[in-house]
Amino acid sequence: MGKNVVYEKSFSFSLQVIKLCNNLRENHEYIISDQLLKCGTSIGANISEGAYAQSKKDFINKLSIALKESSETEYWLRLIKEAIIVDTKLINELIEQVQEIIKLLIAIINKAKTNLQQEVISN
Repeated sequence: MGKNVVYEKSFSFSLQVIKLCNNLRENHEYIISDQLLKCGTSIGANISEGAYAQSKKDFINKLSIALKESSETEYWLRLIKEAIIVDTKLINELIEQVQEIIKLLIAIINKAKTNLQQEVISN
């Protein structure tokens, strides 16, 4: 897979989520850690799958799943922030990163949907 911005950002974000979850586990926050780990790393996995989608509809579906996982990740990060389980500065940085990923995914999905509609109209 060639380099692309949303993939690179989601991969870097996933690494930071893994480190945060390890920190949470050290503080015996297992349930929140498990939830965050699953959705936070799923973002990049679905973007990666989307790169090898079988069709444009499949591509849109994979990135839509990544968008949903991004939204869930943001929820867990906000919960951690409000519960003051770890350093608020770190959580704020992660929230900003996931919000940027969300914006990128929305733009990519909307463009892909527009392109798909144009193909249907021209055929």
